Amino acid sequence: MNGSRYFRNPLALGYLVLVAAVLCWVGVDALFVEHADASLAGVWAFLVTAPASLLFVMLPEAWAWAGIVLGAVVNAAVLGAAYRSVTGRLHPTA
Repeated sequence: MNGSRYFRNPLALGYLVLVAAVLCWVGVDALFVEHADASLAGVWAFLVTAPASLLFVMLPEAWAWAGIVLGAVVNAAVLGAAYRSVTGRLHPTA
């Protein structure tokens, strides 16, 4: 059984591109943008990878960021499985 097939479809890849774009935005905001007050840009990283990443929010900082990566992978796999299920029914293969 090849688990990578869930990641090789437009829905899962599009989701991972969205997560990467949000993480780039968060990184640029944290490193290059000066704020008079705290920035909430980092919250978006957790929101786009919810619900899996929200399980890691209360852990120490390194584990919280690992939760974002794990959440993105889990969500992409679920989206990929759903896409494969729907398109498999619409276009049966031999």
